[in-house]
Amino acid sequence: MTDDGTTAAAAAGTLGYEQARDELIEVVRRLEAGGTTLEESLALWERGEELAKVCRHWLEGARARLDAALARPEEPSEAGGTD
Repeated sequence: MTDDGTTAAAAAGTLGYEQARDELIEVVRRLEAGGTTLEESLALWERGEELAKVCRHWLEGARARLDAALARPEEPSEAGGTD
């Protein structure tokens, strides 16, 4: 069995953020609707946890990229000379 970070990283390689988010929305909808067996509900819950980790992985990666971009010193604009 792999740890949560490895599982999310592996799943993120195959699922894009939007795909994982959309599937997670469907999982939540099915759980909230009820009418599933305990076994089905547990399987849905586990899938939802996996999908949430994938989404979190993508969002953390996006945050890191934004933080890195914001931390870079500003480059002078090419057209921004003084008159």
